[in-house]
Amino acid sequence: MTTETPPTDTAPATPAPAAAPSPATSRPPAAATPRRGGGALALAILLSLAALGAACYTAWTVWEMRADLSEANGLRGQVDTLQAGVDGMREENANLRRRLNDADAVNRSAREEVLGVSERTRNLEDAVANLSERSLSGHDAMLLDEAESLLRMAKERFALFGDAAGALSAYDLADKTLAAVNDSAFAAVRQDVTAEREALAAVAPAARGNDLATLADLRAQVPTLPLKRDDSTPEDGTPPGFWQRAGNALGSIVRVSRDDGSPVALADERIARELAALDVAHAEAALLAYDDAGRIAALKRADAALAAYFDTAAPAVKTARARIAALMGSQARGNEPKLGAALAELRNLRSVHALQGPAQGAHPAPAASTSAPAQAGSSGAPVGGTP
Repeated sequence: MTTETPPTDTAPATPAPAAAPSPATSRPPAAATPRRGGGALALAILLSLAALGAACYTAWTVWEMRADLSEANGLRGQVDTLQAGVDGMREENANLRRRLNDADAVNRSAREEVLGVSERTRNLEDAVANLSERSLSGHDAMLLDEAESLLRMAKERFALFGDAAGALSAYDLADKTLAAVNDSAFAAVRQDVTAEREALAAVAPAARGNDLATLADLRAQVPTLPLKRDDSTPEDGTPPGFWQRAGNALGSIVRVSRDDGSPVALADERIARELAALDVAHAEAALLAYDDAGRIAALKRADAALAAYFDTAAPAVKTARARIAALMGSQARGNEPKLGAALAELRNLRSVHALQGPAQGAHPAPAASTSAPAQAGSSGAPVGGTP
């Protein structure tokens, strides 16, 4: 670094003394020259220090900038790495989202197929239910026809012939037939059948049948029973004596007999037998009419006729009177049972079910027809196809 000396002004020419200056006058300029050079040096040093400081500061700043730049480069690398990871995660998320969408689509199609299968199963169940209802209705209709026929036969047989035993058997069969019916609505008919069975059993049909058979046998036996013998005829069969023959000869002219209040004479055996048989028939008719008082009265008249007109010592007459006494003490008693309530109830219920049948059978068909288009639209498969 150089210092420049300032130019000095030239003085005018002086005489000789001035040309040779003395040492005393020449010292101050010599001292002033070094003083100017020291300030410039100091200034130069200061400038050098300032430049050095600026250089150091610049170097330090550059170093820090490089450090920051390297750190920024490192951070940028990390950011790039993180960005790459985020991009990868985004791709994975996109893949997962696509897979979820595919899974949702598969689940949706599977759900639609399941709905279609459930709809077809429901239609199949409805069809099976309809078939079962038809089969059950046919089975029940056959059983109800049989029960109605049995009840009608029991009623008519009892009304026409008074056959309580046959009517009771028919009611037993009708009750068993109604028990096999699956429809619980006909339980009331079974209650009526039970009530009429109890009414029939109360009149003792078995004993009544035995009494009717006994009366019929007794009515057929009356014409063969022996009548009372005439007092003129000896019991041992020996021929009559003189006085007896004389009495018989006089008896052909004049006959004396006792009048015991009977409507016919003892000699008319045909009328006596017919009257006894008529009383037995009257008892039989009273038994058929469930007239206990008339039956007892007719049996008493028959027993009185046997005692009055028939030989009470004969074994056949004794047996007939014993049978009449047994008939008067029979257990076949009671009023005539009223039949027909069960038959009327069965007919009413069948008519009600016949009116409700078409309305009930019309429901399953529209359900199957309306569900078929919905099923085809939801599952995309034909309705009749195999799931």
